Amino acid sequence: MANTIEVKVPDIGGHDNVPVIEVLVKAGDRVEKEQSLITLESDKATMEVPSSAAGVVKDLKLKVGDEVSEGAVILTLEAEGTAPSSPGGNGAGGEGRGEGAPRQPGNEAHAPSTTPGSPARSPQSSPRGGEEAKTASPSGRQPDIECKLVVLGSGPGGYTAAFRAADLGLDTVLVERYATLGGVCLNVGCIPSKALLHAAAVIDEAEAMAAHGVSFGKPNIELDKLRHFKEQVVGKLTGGLAGMAKQRKVRTVQGTGRFVAPHELEVETAEGTKLIRFEQAIIAAGSQAVRLPMFPWDDERVMDSTGALELKDIPKKLLVVGGGIIGLEMATVYAGLGSEVTVVEFMDQLIPGADADLVKPLAKRLAARLKGVHLKTKVVEAKATKKGIEVRYEGESIPDTTVFDRVLVAVGRSPNGSKIGADKAGVAVTERGFITVDTQMRTNVAHIFAIGDLVGQPMLAHKATHEARVAAEAAAGMKSHFDARVIPSVAYTDPEIAWVGVTEREAKEKGLKIGVGKFPWAASGRAIGIDRTEGFTKLLFDEETHRVVGAGIVGPHAGDLISELALAIEMGAEAADIALTIHPHPTLSESVAMAAEVYEGTITDLYIPKKK
Repeated sequence: MANTIEVKVPDIGGHDNVPVIEVLVKAGDRVEKEQSLITLESDKATMEVPSSAAGVVKDLKLKVGDEVSEGAVILTLEAEGTAPSSPGGNGAGGEGRGEGAPRQPGNEAHAPSTTPGSPARSPQSSPRGGEEAKTASPSGRQPDIECKLVVLGSGPGGYTAAFRAADLGLDTVLVERYATLGGVCLNVGCIPSKALLHAAAVIDEAEAMAAHGVSFGKPNIELDKLRHFKEQVVGKLTGGLAGMAKQRKVRTVQGTGRFVAPHELEVETAEGTKLIRFEQAIIAAGSQAVRLPMFPWDDERVMDSTGALELKDIPKKLLVVGGGIIGLEMATVYAGLGSEVTVVEFMDQLIPGADADLVKPLAKRLAARLKGVHLKTKVVEAKATKKGIEVRYEGESIPDTTVFDRVLVAVGRSPNGSKIGADKAGVAVTERGFITVDTQMRTNVAHIFAIGDLVGQPMLAHKATHEARVAAEAAAGMKSHFDARVIPSVAYTDPEIAWVGVTEREAKEKGLKIGVGKFPWAASGRAIGIDRTEGFTKLLFDEETHRVVGAGIVGPHAGDLISELALAIEMGAEAADIALTIHPHPTLSESVAMAAEVYEGTITDLYIPKKK
């Protein structure tokens, strides 16, 4: 039964007359308990005020610029269920991230009717949307393993969830299909690719130094040693995970897991089938490479990213299908090792998610190092012959090479949500294999959580690890929520491309009023010293508040530099905050401050005439 209440500002640390800098909801919105309503900014911190109840917003009482103190009415709410607890008991910012915790826009629309953090519903309760949950009956079999929490998948999200849950006192079992922990990322993804990218970068740098009087000669590549280096890198990390699992008393089971009931997971292991009975579960089953049907996948010369990282040989001619991050990273590796690489991309730009100006320096460098980069082009047929993989194209830029020693297909990844028997546990899975979750990473079945690639884009390891902490803490009864404002993306190509927050293209499409500050690395002493002046740093600011809302960097170490901008956006930093922060000189990092100075019109390292 609905009941109209006033939601008020709780105790905000004794502060009075604190300005409202952001209103996060509007009349008619449905909100969940603990969902952020407004953002306040005191002289010490930025804080978000959560709702004390779930319901529908009837009337907003505040606007941006108003000043509030404890007890001020934020809005009236048509609350659901029983009378809510006192708003003063919530605490500004909630308990997930603490004071100043930002939000993840859009997640609220997918929240289930159950309040996040409330006692778990029975496994047979209805999922969101009112659909009847179809669950299997318990197997009636004697379980081989019983635990408080099972985590399916041990990638960066999975092992983080398991370790955090164990630290919070939950008896945890971790299921992994690979022989070592770490999932795709550590075993056949992020980590081995970075080891090989390092080797390619050293080769390129050594070659470039010849123009400056330092010659090393043509590299002699011993593939066995290079593979051993890559495997050593992987081994150190996966071995470390095994040690930490043991220290935390996390039991590990190697095999492929599938749900057979709401509280049961069956794992196919080398020793046979094992049944795990659990009280709660976290699904971290990740994704797999998309396999286009026109390629002969039974021929080992056709590779996905996993096959490419095996580095079985250095093909004379390599075709990379897909000009996204993974495809270009592997193109960089193989070109550095000596392959003649051709890239075809269906879209009109490489790395379509990034701004075109960020991609331009990379495209120019690749044009000089690869056989060819062909946009608006696709492979429509591929067949295995004795000479190689023969392909046929369609599009605006047809390559002159049609037969390749190897072909790498890197056109994206698809989630594994439909491959784990989730329906047997009553978990709703979309047609594309994604699992919908709320801000606590809880699925429509209250005792089962999901994180990582299979809960939606972006499919990034660092997103998964943060979601993992939230899920583990929620499973332990904490009021944790995933509420990140932004998630950075990085292409570890040469040069690297990194971006975070609003892109310039997105701002134009949405009609956002932004200002841009761009600092070219041609004016950076550090960039000139390492002969890499093709890059730049770009910051995007809200024209009304002067707060940084987005950033993009292209150049060496862009992936390391972007973190400062992610933090700046999370903290609500203004252009002056960045410009007045003293950065060390000469470094690439000072380009961040100088980009802010360009926006402010205070830059001295460039001459930019003032507009009349």
